[in-house]
Amino acid sequence: MNVVSDAGRMGDQAHARNVGAVTSIRGSVVDMRFDFSLPSIYSLVHAGPDGRVAIEVLNQLDAHHVRGVALTATGGLARGMAAVDTGGPLLAPVGKTILSRMFDVFGNAIDRQEAPADIEWRPVHRTPPPLARRSTKSEIFETGIKLIDVLAPLERGGKAGLFGGAGVGKTVLLTEMIHNMVGYHAGVSIFCGIGERCREGEELYRDMKQAGVLPNMVMVFGQMNEPPGSRFRVGHAALTMAEYFRDDEHRDVLLLIDNIFRFIQAGSEISGLMGQMPSRLGYQPTMGTELSGLEERIANTDTGAITSIQAVYVPADDFTDPAAVHTFSHLSASIVLSRKRASEGLYPAIDPLQSSSKMASPGIVGERHYALAQQIRSTLAQYDELKDIIAMLGLEQLSAADRAVVARARRLERFLTQPFFTTEQFSGIPGKLVSLQDALDGCERILNDEFKDVPEGALYMIGNADEAWQKFRGETKEPGARQEGA
Repeated sequence: MNVVSDAGRMGDQAHARNVGAVTSIRGSVVDMRFDFSLPSIYSLVHAGPDGRVAIEVLNQLDAHHVRGVALTATGGLARGMAAVDTGGPLLAPVGKTILSRMFDVFGNAIDRQEAPADIEWRPVHRTPPPLARRSTKSEIFETGIKLIDVLAPLERGGKAGLFGGAGVGKTVLLTEMIHNMVGYHAGVSIFCGIGERCREGEELYRDMKQAGVLPNMVMVFGQMNEPPGSRFRVGHAALTMAEYFRDDEHRDVLLLIDNIFRFIQAGSEISGLMGQMPSRLGYQPTMGTELSGLEERIANTDTGAITSIQAVYVPADDFTDPAAVHTFSHLSASIVLSRKRASEGLYPAIDPLQSSSKMASPGIVGERHYALAQQIRSTLAQYDELKDIIAMLGLEQLSAADRAVVARARRLERFLTQPFFTTEQFSGIPGKLVSLQDALDGCERILNDEFKDVPEGALYMIGNADEAWQKFRGETKEPGARQEGA
């Protein structure tokens, strides 16, 4: 049987073929025998009809046998078929021409266009940058989203997590950040979809094209229906592309991963297939090492920064789940999405008390920003404590000081909502991008009771605070307009 390998990717490796035979197939796990030279760990092996099945070697069983996980479907593969060792690991395409394109884990273009020209192929397995190359300066990365910039500021070259259960808006928030970042930072945005629905990928591609930000974007997808090996490696492929733009092009990169839990889940599936003993709650025993191997490559170096925002699905909204706990340890900011706030119509549905950032210190954000953020948290925490009393006895039973705290907190909650560009078509409200200075000024004015005579509704879904006055004056001009709070 003639097994065809991609000569363009393998270069000189195609000259000396190391051919073995498939000895066992169990789902995605394939055992192979090589009599002359044993393939190394992470080597890519092609097997099956026309070499269609790509297998990554994960175990060397003995002097002649290796065990690997298929990155493609194993349909048509049978025992005795030839297995060709490529002599190298999985490769990812890098170069300026990959911009505005969409790829799968093998670097094949999946946007129905011709394969990009002038590209270089690099291994997806790379070591993190050494400490000597890493930047020691902490800088803020503005998103244009009020609640994040004020209460959980992101770090340039850091990792931020979007935590939340199903259906609370993780993907919408990521899409909004792509829209804001690509337009306002002179960098490259890479979207990595791990275990994504094909519908989400197609919609994202179309939306980014319409928004005009596609020329500075690369998309890499490992779809939900693909084998776990493919979903497990798509994050490494996206990081290899990001490292090229950081190290070779000296550009800042925004890496968006949706969803990092699917990476852990794919690793868990592979672990089970390989027969490893599961750890707590059925997760793989190597979860910490696998996650660290991916996360530590995201860094701020002397040539540029890879800033990562990662959606993290939290199983059953349980933040003590091992997947959530291990992910937390790598993050400089945690943005927690709340189902309760989503049900109240407070979008983005970010919980201001559970969300946090290591950047929110006086030495990094400045004394004024830090003091305001603490005051906002204190006001919202007091309101949270008073909610039970209000529910049982009513607002009238509170002291005048407590009523003032409730009024400020409710106005702050509404001011920290924001209309998104990516939801314009659903809400009919034009999207707003708000600078950090405008967001801080608005919060300060609310805390100073400047808006105590303005209805709460006037602060809902606006950009800067001055829009509340315009909204209020517009309403009071109408006959019979309500003066009371919403």
